[in-house]
Formats: sequence, C-alpha cells, structure tokens
Amino acid sequence: MYQKLSFLIIIIGIFTIPVILPNVFAHGLGGDQAPPISFGGMEVTVRTQLSPSDITVGEVNSANMQVRFFDTLTDKNLDKVTYRVEVWQSGELLARNLFYDLDGRLDVKIKPNPTCNKNNLEECSIYGGSEHVSAPGALFVQGAECTDDNLDICARPSITGPIFVKGGLYKIRVDIEAATSPRSVLANLLSYETFVSIAQEQDFFIKSASAQEIPVIVKTYYDDVDNFKFDQSDNSISFDMPFDWNPSYVDLVQVVHEEVRVPKSFAPYAEGKQFKGYVNGVEIDQRALLNDPYSYDDTNIVHFLITKNELQKINEKLGSDNYDNAKMDLKLVPLSEVSKSSTEFYLVDTVKYEKVPTTINISWDGKYGANQEIPFEFTFFNENRELIKDIRYAYFVFDEFDNEIASNVGDSTSSLGIVSTEGIDVQRIFVPSQGQIRVDVKVLGTGLDYAPKYAGIGSAIIEIGPGSSNSVPQKAPIPSWIKNNAEWWAAGQIDDGSFVQGIQYLIKENVLKIPPTTQGTSSSSSDIPGWIKNNAEWWAAGQIDDDSFIQGIQYLIKEGIMRIQS
Repeated sequence: MYQKLSFLIIIIGIFTIPVILPNVFAHGLGGDQAPPISFGGMEVTVRTQLSPSDITVGEVNSANMQVRFFDTLTDKNLDKVTYRVEVWQSGELLARNLFYDLDGRLDVKIKPNPTCNKNNLEECSIYGGSEHVSAPGALFVQGAECTDDNLDICARPSITGPIFVKGGLYKIRVDIEAATSPRSVLANLLSYETFVSIAQEQDFFIKSASAQEIPVIVKTYYDDVDNFKFDQSDNSISFDMPFDWNPSYVDLVQVVHEEVRVPKSFAPYAEGKQFKGYVNGVEIDQRALLNDPYSYDDTNIVHFLITKNELQKINEKLGSDNYDNAKMDLKLVPLSEVSKSSTEFYLVDTVKYEKVPTTINISWDGKYGANQEIPFEFTFFNENRELIKDIRYAYFVFDEFDNEIASNVGDSTSSLGIVSTEGIDVQRIFVPSQGQIRVDVKVLGTGLDYAPKYAGIGSAIIEIGPGSSNSVPQKAPIPSWIKNNAEWWAAGQIDDGSFVQGIQYLIKENVLKIPPTTQGTSSSSSDIPGWIKNNAEWWAAGQIDDDSFIQGIQYLIKEGIMRIQS
C-alpha cells in the first residue's frame, strides 16, 4: 500500500514548490548571468551563454557567444541594443568592439586563432560585420535572426583572434550603450561582468609501484596546472595552479572546476573507489568532489567542483595568512572500495504523467544508517545513458508514516533548484530511524533557462538499516537543510512567529536536538533580540558554528519567547 500511495503523495506534496524564477544572478555550464540593474522601471541584466557549452581548447574551430539583454521582471528582451563587448583573460584584453542587435539577443561567432605576434593580444583580433547605419561603429549582419537551432546559417558578426585558445576563466564585460532605439544613447552606461570557463587538457604520467607508467589527464577549467606529483605511500595525486585568495576576489568566483582522469585499470583508481579531496591542506566537502565512472568505460573522472562557499570556508579555516597565497594546491587521495546499495527510477512529466527521457540513480553506502547523516549520491542519466549536465532539481524525503524528514529546493529563495553541473550530486540527509523512506525528486530543468526536456517527477523507496556506529560518526546537532529557514527569517522573508513555530516543531519531533534548558515564563515572539537574527544569518552563511546558533535557541527558551511542550 505504501508504494501504491507514493505517487499520489508526490503529486500532492512536490507541487507545492513555488513558480520558478530563473531570471536571477546565476552561473551555469558555459554561461553566466550578472546581477540586474534598475533601468526605466525594469530590472535589466545580461546573460552570456556559449555554444557548445563545454569547450575544450583545440577541439572546436568556432563557437557561438550569445549575449542577451533582458528585463528579469518579465523575461522579455529589450530591442535595438548597442553593446560594447570586451573579452578578457588573466587581466589581459583579448577583444573589444561595438555590436548592434535588433531583438536583444546578440550572437557572435568566435573563431579561435592562436597565432599572434603582437605585444597586445587585442591587436590580433579581427572583427567581421558591417557598421549599422543607425549605430555608428557598431557591427551588424543583415539576415536571418539567430536561434538555438540555426546558428550555422543565421546572420551574426564574428571575432577571429586569440580567444579560447587557452583554458581558464574568461571575463566577458558588456556595456549597454543604447537600447530600445540605436539613437537613444544612455546617459549612464549599464555595465555588466560575466564569466565563462574554457577547458584545457594537460597530460601527465605517474609511476606505479611496479614502475609502470600510467597516463593521467588533468582537465582544467581555470588556469594552467603545475607541480603534478604522485605519492606512492597513499597513491595520491596533487598539483597546483595560480589563484587569488583575496576575499574580494573569492566573492566573484562561482566555481573552480578541475578534472582528474585516471585509467580504471590502475587499481587505486578502479571503479568503485571513493576519494577524499584537499585544497591548500583543508579537506573539502563531499559535494565538492564527485566521482564519475559512467562517462568512459576505461577511465574514472574525479571532479573538483569547488564553489564560492567552499572557497570562503577554506579562507576562514586558514585565516588571513592565506589571502596572500598566490596558488591553489589540490590533492586527491583514493580510499578503499565501497560496497554501495542503489535504486533507480524514471521520471514522468507533470501534466500527463508520461515518461520523460530522465533516469535517476540514488546510491548510498550501507555502513550508514538510522540516526546518521547519510551521503546519498544522485545521478541523472538521459535516454542514451549519458550524464545530464547542468541539471537543476529538488528533493523531499518522507518516513514510512508520510512525515517529511528532509527537503532541499536549493539555496536561493528566488531561483529554485540544486545545481548539479556534471549530473552527479551528493546530498547528506539525516534519517532518524530504521525502516523505509521515500525520496521524491523533481527535476526542474537544465541550464540557466531551465530547459524542460529532462524535467519531471519521480519517487523511490529506500530501506534504511541500523548502520555501523563504530565506522560512521553520528550526525551533527543540526540538519543542514534547516539553514534555509534561518536564512529566509534573517532576510525577513518569513516572520518571527513562523520561525519560532518551525523551530518548536523541529525540537518537539527531535529533529533539532537542544541540550536541556530551563524554560522561562511566556512572552511574545516580538521580543526576539536582534542578535538572535544576526546569529541565524551568520550561521546560514557558515560564519559561526552550530553551537553558537543553538545558544541563541536556548536563550529564546530560557526567556520564554519559545515554549517547548514535552
């Protein structure tokens, strides 16, 4: 009966997700969107998107760079736009020119050319197109408007030059000089900065204990890697690359992406192995280190996906001495093979409930169990059994009595979804007791536009055992998903009473564990001191630890602001 009811419950429960608002600051595979600027009663921004989205140096003769200028409130483009586009890498200007477009979507053909004998690389860039009659100096090509399906034949200007000839992070700066009419020059330029990553493969060899040479590829999306080393004592691979650890720069970085590719025939990196990752000697979270044994039959790919939050935590851990460090040291350490359990299911659409081309595999290590945070690995496959890249999804977890015990709809209140760049994601979910749990998954779409091809809903039943208390640490006092509520409360998106009621319920249900605390006399939730809300904001941002947040909850209980019934 439990399984028969599961789909009915998912339809009732999972559709409570609010309407998606994708038009916010975001970063995706091969694309980026800048924060909006107020202009003429609108909130306008620029989105930059590459096609193909995953470009590796030397593998493409040309690429499309789309720059879209639109109002985030209506998701409509502004028309008759004059753009000044600049392409930068590592502080060096590679291209700069004016372009004009009728419909607010500018498409530029980029043709990489590594040959340049000039001191200033921008001098080697050649621009294709004709000056528009109403926008002096701005390049324009007459012909069919570009869409995602006709890039080979549509009319678009071009840049041929030293662009995308080296891997790493590229800054695309866009100034909007005129909009709505090419003759309407803006009094103040609207300036945006977006970033895209280009991959570059570097070949290395390691010597095994048997003196055999094993080929290793490091695919870097950030900068050239150096000082590649293999340590036979723990079979670890390490390397470094240039990086600016100054907090003001770290705040601009969305993700640092590196891939390590090792043949599965090399036993320490065989299929089924697990890994630990370190950055500047600090162990990174499991979500920042993803193992992909699916893409190639003979090769394991281990991804470092180090987000801004993870970089900030590393800075916090190492202190101000790390700010002047000019390098990022990465280390990959293989662990013993893990025997995993898994379940697999397909998704259906939300209208006719017909099958969509998405299959989800959820796997977990059986040594984890009740009363522990279990690392569940979510893997998303398309109809060809290939990983679905840049997927956005949410999940809800229920116990066998249909009580929700966990959920995650992403970190942003306006742009829903957990982003899985490589189609693999690890989520630590606290499961309070043995027995069956149900995991409901909703795929919201792919990319910055939430493309709907792989969107759908599905559900899985998982049996949770007692786990091994000797080998697995007990969970932290606070499930991580509670941070969403704390962040929303601190931002004023839920009121004091709702926050208090939510915490009361979590404590009563033993989800949030608070040390024994003497309750004070009854008071009003309006008496919550400002420092409590500050604590919630800092805790949600990872700036204070769990104990500091719990002390604030204990204060509310002691003062009678929060009443806990036994």
